[in-house]
Amino acid sequence: MTWLATLRAHADQPPLRPRMPLWAGGVQIGSVEPDFLSQIGLQRIYQLREQLSKDERGWHLLGDPTASLALLADALRDAGLAHTWRNEQLAVPDATGRMLGTVERAVVRALGIATCAVHLVGATQDGRVWVQQRSFSKPNDPGLWDTLVGGMVSAADTLEAALVRETWEEAGLQPEQLHGLRLGGQRTTRRPSTDSGGAGYVVERIHWYACTLPAGVEPQNQDGEVAQFALLQRGVLLTQLEQGAFTDDAALILADYWGV
Repeated sequence: MTWLATLRAHADQPPLRPRMPLWAGGVQIGSVEPDFLSQIGLQRIYQLREQLSKDERGWHLLGDPTASLALLADALRDAGLAHTWRNEQLAVPDATGRMLGTVERAVVRALGIATCAVHLVGATQDGRVWVQQRSFSKPNDPGLWDTLVGGMVSAADTLEAALVRETWEEAGLQPEQLHGLRLGGQRTTRRPSTDSGGAGYVVERIHWYACTLPAGVEPQNQDGEVAQFALLQRGVLLTQLEQGAFTDDAALILADYWGV
């Protein structure tokens, strides 16, 4: 399938432009375009001199990573270089996944920091699949179709806790309604992002789960972030995937679910 090969290639792309490593305590936690942080202004850079420095190896966060990233995030917001502000802290991992600190969600793409997400594929007993259309007011991929549930894992969450929270907020479903819940697979996507004027870079580890919803159970959105739900047969769903109606992540997950 040409569309699927294209989609998979799109999910594993190098940055559009060279990037410099972002370090914390001698560990690389992300990356930035060479002049990106300079856009916050020389005066602000000087104010951050105890939290941020630059040399031939890249940019270095000094002191406690969480505290330094909080000040840097504020500076990026003030300079108009942050994405939609969420007041939500995400984990800052090292290469092994160990959490070194936390950071405001609005700047993770600009700083090339790896994030973690969960998705849920919900099917009926006859094999049809529930999907959601994202709200047209969402900052990312408004109006596109998605898996039944999908969301970021916050710094305070385990994967399981994030899945339970997102499943209730987006679909109004409780854990006992997710029959046969299982981990379906994992994916890591790497691709340029439109965040921060195109200077962002996505590195995201996605854990997707699958379950069966009992007869008569229908998802009901609770947080206003879903426009509508639909229950699709395999053939209809694959056609819509090919036509680009779904987010890239959802399309890859659903293709994995169907084994295509």
